[in-house]
Amino acid sequence: MTVFLLSACLQTGDKKVTNDQSGKKDGNHYEKENFVPITSYDGEGFTLRDSSSKVKKIIEKEEAAITKAVEAFFVKEYDTAVEVHHIAAAKDAASVYVGSKEAPYFYTFAIVPVDFKNKEVKMGDVWTKEGEVEGGIGGGLYAMAYEEEFAALDAMLEDLAEAYPIVGSPQKVIERVKGNGYTTPYYFISPFGQVFKDAYGMYEENPDRPIEEWRELFESRPLEDGTVSVGVEFYMEEEGTEPSEEIFSFMEEKIREADDIPRGEYFLFLNDHYIDKRRGIGKKENTIELPGAETIMKK
Repeated sequence: MTVFLLSACLQTGDKKVTNDQSGKKDGNHYEKENFVPITSYDGEGFTLRDSSSKVKKIIEKEEAAITKAVEAFFVKEYDTAVEVHHIAAAKDAASVYVGSKEAPYFYTFAIVPVDFKNKEVKMGDVWTKEGEVEGGIGGGLYAMAYEEEFAALDAMLEDLAEAYPIVGSPQKVIERVKGNGYTTPYYFISPFGQVFKDAYGMYEENPDRPIEEWRELFESRPLEDGTVSVGVEFYMEEEGTEPSEEIFSFMEEKIREADDIPRGEYFLFLNDHYIDKRRGIGKKENTIELPGAETIMKK
């Protein structure tokens, strides 16, 4: 299962360059207004589609109560303590971005409806999108189970960032606008399939199982294409520089040659220096990635 839906693509050499026009309005005008350096972006200006300024005013007055309600919701529904990092206005609700305080570590979001007619936030009606939190927990459990392998991946990507003029996503971006499950500055995990449903079921029964039990579960199942995806994403460090084919090729080579990183289907992305502040997305028309539907499978 592919985790990224791309509108169109252009070929540059043997790599693919994303051509995603969904964030453009009036061509360069939109870019000038909304594309900001990744190194200074902290989530300011992030706006959900169909967001309401009137709803924003309502939730701004209730931020403390919303935070309390969402934190209580996660403890009750998922037996997980979270910290609220950001509250964004949607069309008729508050979208609340959170991160878990303890392992399994993950980021996600909850929805708190707003009764616009009565100018009231429905604190007792907090909900989450089906599978989002469960997937985030599953990815966090996978990272726990393969702690050494993920440490090797972290070290390899950190070495790449030191050797080349590239950077990852700032922590504020991860916390305030992503909500992508288990996420680091350089990659995020997207889990799929029955094994992760089973993992979440085990977590519901007993979240304090030893790491060995999580590892045994994942090791007991064959890893098919799409079972777990690892999206590796970098940005060029310098403003005004295009994504480098040479750097991307070296990233690809290192991932393909590595034999000590986690099992999974790897997607690679190299963006220029800018991120769309409204959407919190760095992928754009000049982003370099693997061609077609190609991925790197590590079994």
